[in-house]
Amino acid sequence: MERALQLDNVGRRYGLRGPWVLRGIHLTLAPGTLTRVEGENGTGKSTLLRLLARLDTPSEGKVRGRPRTAYVPERFPAALPFTPHGYLTHLGKIHGLAEPSAKRAAGDWLDRFGAAAHARTPMAQLSKGSSQKVAVAQALLAEPELLVLDEAWTGLDTGARAELERAVAERTAAGGAVVFVDHDPRRLAEAADAAYVVREGALEARTARTAATAPPTGPQVVVEVQGPAGGRLPEEAYRTTVAAAETEPGAYRLTVPASHSDVLLRTLLTARPPWHVVSVRHATQEGGR
Repeated sequence: MERALQLDNVGRRYGLRGPWVLRGIHLTLAPGTLTRVEGENGTGKSTLLRLLARLDTPSEGKVRGRPRTAYVPERFPAALPFTPHGYLTHLGKIHGLAEPSAKRAAGDWLDRFGAAAHARTPMAQLSKGSSQKVAVAQALLAEPELLVLDEAWTGLDTGARAELERAVAERTAAGGAVVFVDHDPRRLAEAADAAYVVREGALEARTARTAATAPPTGPQVVVEVQGPAGGRLPEEAYRTTVAAAETEPGAYRLTVPASHSDVLLRTLLTARPPWHVVSVRHATQEGGR
């Protein structure tokens, strides 16, 4: 599949006789999945992400598949001759949006990440946090099929960090793949479909989340919904939930990570025809589930 990305026995070193940073890497990022990459500093995590984003080429092996990809580096080049709004508008036009639509999308993303006040500030004058918000916005603006995040939460304030988590959930719910590195071991731990550790140049599988074998331990929300006559629960809803039980014909009890609850509700309410949300409550009200 073009939308899936696959590393097949990939290795990377710098220079013809340089030491191998990575070698023998096999990894597939399927649509609709969230993948976490861990490892000590200097083990090659960023090199791996650059290979996935096709910003770097392997010294051996193959990278297969060409999903539309967006990348957020740990350090974004802020000294660009643009304002945030101008930069995002420019990128929107590159992605095929008409100028009015590009301007509107730029404003919407800056507002969503709490950076609207800096929309007309030269990017060279932005703080680290504001610059990082622009970095995240430029990646999400493209609605990528593969989103690659290298310490993308670093420098963001609390609201923007939560907003990025919601945006990640939206991407996977829409069928995109997301792969990320973050220094906080709790980051999206309850939502990741798989986790890998980079160690001594190799990639080791760590966990694979499934509702049956590794239920998430973070805060959860229970959503009771009633569907339209003869309606089926949208496939996108299943991608965000950790449990779904049909309580009676057409009615469901859905358990979702708290960080994904906004995405689930948006999916249900914007379905055609929309679903009726009967109740929303914290899972602790279900007897500590």
